[in-house]
Amino acid sequence: MDKKPIYSTPSMKTANDEGIYKLLLVGIILGIIGVFLRFAGDSDMLSIISWIILFIGAGICFKGIFKILGA
Repeated sequence: MDKKPIYSTPSMKTANDEGIYKLLLVGIILGIIGVFLRFAGDSDMLSIISWIILFIGAGICFKGIFKILGA
């Protein structure tokens, strides 16, 4: 019985790529900054910028998640 370990499949190697987790980390940090700025000030301009940062961070996280799922 010569079975390959489950972690040796190409999809698992791609899903465990270090770059994907760095991408997720950047997205999470941007999301946290966006949420913090959202509640930090009362300015309309700051509120708009914080929403933009938050959505960019969420988009980056979704990109990383779909890379893992597409592996």
